Amino acid sequence: MERTRNIFVFIALMALSAAAFAADASNLKPPPGANVAIVVFEDLQCPDCARAYPVVWEAAKAHKVPVVLHDFPLPMHNWSFDAAVFARYFDTKSQKVGDDFRGYIYQNQPSITPDNLRQWVQKFADDNNVPLPFAIDPEGKLKEKVQADFNLGQRMGLEHTPTIFVIGKGSTATPFVEVVDRDQLSQIIEDMQKKAGSSGPAKNGARKPHRKSS
Repeated sequence: MERTRNIFVFIALMALSAAAFAADASNLKPPPGANVAIVVFEDLQCPDCARAYPVVWEAAKAHKVPVVLHDFPLPMHNWSFDAAVFARYFDTKSQKVGDDFRGYIYQNQPSITPDNLRQWVQKFADDNNVPLPFAIDPEGKLKEKVQADFNLGQRMGLEHTPTIFVIGKGSTATPFVEVVDRDQLSQIIEDMQKKAGSSGPAKNGARKPHRKSS
């Protein structure tokens, strides 16, 4: 009996510990003009992020909600941080170019290495008629933005990628939901739209706003 009780206590403590480190997205808000948004913390070298990327954008387009992307390059990955800096560079050209670059990296992810990353980036730049200077971030400002996103994720207690939230505006009982089962993403968005009082699609459609690093 005592052994059973000890096992129960251990399980309970483990559950509390897990809860203590659960991601806290309570400070995330939808961008101006939107009642609901999908917020994604991603790693361009993460295979599961590659699988999630088209799913997220398909759901965003279907429900006409914006997507807000944050960089969370995991230390175990040896080229994801550099790829995120390149993505930030393409963001400066246009939101679409930045988004297309991320999709391109995900599609070619298995073939990319630290040694040939620049070659893949150059190919994308050439195919899209975007000039690619030798030094894309001479003052380190793009790197700072990637690092700021990573620091934000750490403060929130993130432990994996992709971490996907559906965020609702207003004082609802559940201002955010972490998406565990991506098959339920559409239903979560619809539920959040009802709670947030969305009367119609967001004016900015499924585009993401300019990133704001904190």
